[in-house]
Amino acid sequence: MINDEYFLAALRLASGNDPIPGHVSSSARDAYGLRVPGAVTAAPADRGATRGVRDDEGSHLVRFVTEGLTFDLEVTIGDGLIDVAGHVSPYPGEGALIDVRTPHLTLTRRITNSGEFAATGLPPGWLSVVCHRPGHKAVQTRWVRIRP
Repeated sequence: MINDEYFLAALRLASGNDPIPGHVSSSARDAYGLRVPGAVTAAPADRGATRGVRDDEGSHLVRFVTEGLTFDLEVTIGDGLIDVAGHVSPYPGEGALIDVRTPHLTLTRRITNSGEFAATGLPPGWLSVVCHRPGHKAVQTRWVRIRP
């Protein structure tokens, strides 16, 4: 991770005579557009407590935790696409929705009464999940890179 001092020094150097390449500015705008204003970010956690869930070669298990909400994700890669089966606990309540996001695609899913959701056919690469609960701030996972 880049610290603030390094970032500011790099910006000072970049503001010299060399113009910023167009693709850099475009990528920065794209990255800024992926944020969820006001959201709480759930951090990756040890998945040791997810016993009983398969973890074969084509499946990756990821857990994200924040105060009051846990995401358990099983990411499966097949035929060049990603499938996500997830569980949010505790149950976030009636009307809660999940966004399964890539940089270029967002699939919105309803959460079952048991806290489960699924999304299929996502492109490989970066992935994040956002839980929208009525009356609460959104909770998002950090972005993770899923490779085939």
